[in-house]
Amino acid sequence: MADKNADKLGDILVEEGYISRQQLEDAKEDQKINGERLGDILVKKGWITQSELTRAMAKQTGISAFDLSNYIIEPEVIGLVPEDISLKYKVIPVFKMNYILTVAMIDPTNVFVIDELSRITSCTIEPVLADELAIRKAQDQYYGGAGTIREIVNSIDKEKLKDSEHMGEEAPIVKLVNILIVEAVQANASDIHIEPEEKFVGVRYRIDGVLNTHSFLPKDLQGAVISRFKIMANLDIAEKRMPQDGRIMMKVGTKDIDFRASTCPTVHGENVVLRILDKSSMTIGLESLGFPKAELQKFESVLAQPYGIILVTGPTGSGKTTTLYSALQKLNREDINLMTVEDPVEYQFPRIRQVQVNPKAGLTFAAALRSFLRQDPDVVMVGEIRDVETAEIAVQAALTGHMVLSTLHTNDSPTTFTRLVDMGIEPFLVSSSILAVLAQRLMRKVCSKCKEEYVPTPAILETLEIAGKDVSGLKLFRGRGCQLCSNTGYKGRTGIYELLCVDIDIQDMILKKASADDIRDLAVKKGMRTLRQSAIEKMLAGVTTPEEVARVTQSI
Repeated sequence: MADKNADKLGDILVEEGYISRQQLEDAKEDQKINGERLGDILVKKGWITQSELTRAMAKQTGISAFDLSNYIIEPEVIGLVPEDISLKYKVIPVFKMNYILTVAMIDPTNVFVIDELSRITSCTIEPVLADELAIRKAQDQYYGGAGTIREIVNSIDKEKLKDSEHMGEEAPIVKLVNILIVEAVQANASDIHIEPEEKFVGVRYRIDGVLNTHSFLPKDLQGAVISRFKIMANLDIAEKRMPQDGRIMMKVGTKDIDFRASTCPTVHGENVVLRILDKSSMTIGLESLGFPKAELQKFESVLAQPYGIILVTGPTGSGKTTTLYSALQKLNREDINLMTVEDPVEYQFPRIRQVQVNPKAGLTFAAALRSFLRQDPDVVMVGEIRDVETAEIAVQAALTGHMVLSTLHTNDSPTTFTRLVDMGIEPFLVSSSILAVLAQRLMRKVCSKCKEEYVPTPAILETLEIAGKDVSGLKLFRGRGCQLCSNTGYKGRTGIYELLCVDIDIQDMILKKASADDIRDLAVKKGMRTLRQSAIEKMLAGVTTPEEVARVTQSI
């Protein structure tokens, strides 16, 4: 059987033009003498590269080659296969789903090794083909005893750190950075902050919208750790005086993660921030976003209009993109042409033409939106209205029979109209094109595991401006703090919303250039619930806490 496999592999290498027939015969003669694998002999002789051998083996076995360089393997998965077994059989576990363990192997047809791994791990083994050098490199990175950040730091050769910026490819540094990334993903963090200080390097994660200190690294690791992040994002490690932006596409366990990396020089060294875009954790669907029933019905009725602009407003990280994607999903039908221009495209939909901006090539929001109007769209989504040119084209699109969805950075719904007028859009165009403005925020939810009831103090009621009202029997909820919520008392987030639908009276106020406060007063009289009111309703329902209401919203 082995000879037949070798013959087949040799024939493939000849057919692909990697080696000549004579080279194959010479290698076979060597194989008879030393008993080595045919592929190893050819690589040693320099007749083929390791990657060429892997491609040929993939064709031979019918198993696609697996790129380990795009994976960050979780520590608990590595722990399933002991180091001596990994080295002996030249294998590395990659990820586990239920009882199926995917293992990268240099020979995924070796039934004996597969059976042995199944016995050791008590899992069904899913073998995949990987380059031997890649497996060896992964073994160096993931094994070696050091498992925690402190252990890895202690294992690093301090002498080598004198040339620290060139240690970004060294196994201990790679392992350290991988653990920082894995732990951030496992904690559902949205950002990783690497922050150089005078005597140490701080690491913080943004979880549920709030920054939390994760760990502190020795100052002498600063250059190596930052270089590692820059290498991963394809940034210039020698450039330390100017900000840089890059992107990292990785698999962490079974998740496809898109990281946006940003560096910025500070007095203590380069600050690095990684925005984590986890597509698998994105909850798409209007019903799952935390809309109150009345607001959801109003928003869906606005979406059913044939043309006009719907704007979603709020600060960075308030969930605007998720709301727009959920609206697109609602509108996505076979009889409608939907087009989007985004920065970046975070989630891909069937049937929707999605474009990613590329300013270096001249593809801005405005340029893409202008071209869309010649593509016969019914619905257009613009990731963000950043300038007057984009705003003008969006208004033009709405007035010529298109539905336009977009975002704007304003604090609440009424301010949006005055902001557009200040940008240079005529009031009569603003009033006639905008259907509705949805302001939103994300609030942390009380941890369901350690949730407890308590009676609020008068001071809290005063803060929320509900003192003096009938609050007899009022009970609120908070989290005591537990392992599930990392002792914060909060786990997960929910949305709060302020939906302002434009009617004749609101249009009239916009035409008269009324202030945002006057527009807000009228909208509230017509039944609009402000962000603060929406937050208080969530608090009274036991979803969140008074402290979170005060943190996220402002009084009106």
